[in-house]
Amino acid sequence: MSKNNNNRREFLKNAAVAAAGLGFVRFGLKEQPLLAAGLFPPTLPPLDQPRTHNMLVVGQQTVYLSHLPMFDGFTDKRRVEFSSPHRYQVILEATFADGAKNLTETYAADRAGHASEKMYTINPALFVLPDLDPKGKALKTFRGNTVFRGHLERENTPLFGFMEPFPAKPPAGGLFDVNVTRVVHFHKFTPGAAKPTQLQYVLFGKGTEVFMAHFIAGPPDFDQVISVKVKGGPQFTDEQLANGIKATFAGRPNTAKTRLKEGQNVLGMSQLAGTDGKLVPGSNAKPLEVEVVKEFYFEEGELRIPPTFDPTVEEKNSGFRE
Repeated sequence: MSKNNNNRREFLKNAAVAAAGLGFVRFGLKEQPLLAAGLFPPTLPPLDQPRTHNMLVVGQQTVYLSHLPMFDGFTDKRRVEFSSPHRYQVILEATFADGAKNLTETYAADRAGHASEKMYTINPALFVLPDLDPKGKALKTFRGNTVFRGHLERENTPLFGFMEPFPAKPPAGGLFDVNVTRVVHFHKFTPGAAKPTQLQYVLFGKGTEVFMAHFIAGPPDFDQVISVKVKGGPQFTDEQLANGIKATFAGRPNTAKTRLKEGQNVLGMSQLAGTDGKLVPGSNAKPLEVEVVKEFYFEEGELRIPPTFDPTVEEKNSGFRE
């Protein structure tokens, strides 16, 4: 068992220093006096640089990665932009490979042999997260450092990539490829964006493996990924699930305490998304009944402003923190 020290908390230690320099990133020395004179906005949205973007890994027949997001704070007092480089909710369908070696099979075999283990995580090498946006560069491959059984920032067992001891500052190039098959869901957190009052999830998966990720909108919020069984109708095609389906559960407040939990059978409404991820115009909501099978991940403290890394009451109750 090991602990990975290469985590998002290191970013927060230097956040204030980094934010102070954001206003000058896009301007040359000749333009800085104009900025100081107030002829340009005092601060601009942070430019996304290559960072470490840790992700949850779920699925056995098909691999899905869910970015572990944070709000952190704001770039300035106007609160028009979140300062965290992790201000995105991203869900990917992906595979792992080292040349001709199929590392996806290595992961799948380990998960099959550890059915009681909820969390698998990946520490990618440095890359620019919004490059995954299908409306932009639509990045198809990035490099990975290590895939872990367990939470990479807590107790874990490395499966492949950098093994023990995990380097405090791994090389930027990584050790294997993460090939992006499809971007299931991608959205950037925007201060002031409408936040659902009722529980809302993104339904995705393939075949018999179906998952839901809580839709994250604004602080305070929570991250959760669960596996479900869709009961009765409608039954969804793999193509529909691949684009993410909006699932809303009326009568359940959008809070961590009232989130969907293992063993529950719940009724909601579904709405399909198109191949571009947008809801299909004219696609009326349809009834949805799901049984919650397993909670793979739950986190709320890191989705507050300011974030807390001490376990919350609900995190303790969930069994993910002690």
